[in-house]
Amino acid sequence: MFLIAEMKDTVRVPPWKFDIKLNDAVEDTLNMKLANKVVHNVGLCVALWDVTKMEDSFIFPGDGATHTIVHFRYVVFRPFMDEVIIGKIKSCSKEGVHVSLGFFDDILIPSDSLQHPSRFDESEQLWIWEYEVDDSDNKHDLFMDIGEPIRLRVVDEVFVDTTPTGPDGQQLETTDTDESKVPYSLIGCINEPGLGLLSWWNNT
Repeated sequence: MFLIAEMKDTVRVPPWKFDIKLNDAVEDTLNMKLANKVVHNVGLCVALWDVTKMEDSFIFPGDGATHTIVHFRYVVFRPFMDEVIIGKIKSCSKEGVHVSLGFFDDILIPSDSLQHPSRFDESEQLWIWEYEVDDSDNKHDLFMDIGEPIRLRVVDEVFVDTTPTGPDGQQLETTDTDESKVPYSLIGCINEPGLGLLSWWNNT
């Protein structure tokens, strides 16, 4: 679920931070810049692990800050494919079941990846697994209630580059669609034995 990513960046330390050690100033700057941010094709940054190398610092004309190329390792959230994780149901829609880990909310279990057969209840706004009892025609409705712990398998990840693009100096117009883009999301499934709400399998 969590991994250590090797990264490199040019860190700018402003003059009012010259009274503290360079290492401390660099670490503070990196955490302010990256913590809780998504780096494209890397994952959700959590916290700085360590600084492995700092090159020479430079001061450019017209800028009193120091600029230092820093090599470092950062803890990032990026589950591997087929990893089984446990979260809580955040909401349900016709699209599927939305799951949260507390610190990460962009997990979707599509409707075709739920236990089969399942149906969406419009009035309750919940998905229901129509569990067949003892190989008979009798079915028992198992509701996927909001807030319930759920075990899922990660089957795909989606990175979207949300960096604004356009000619230099031209202000870009943003639309509601652009603002709603999610930079990193996960796709899960529960259509196999042992997956789904934890309460379904407590007595098995």
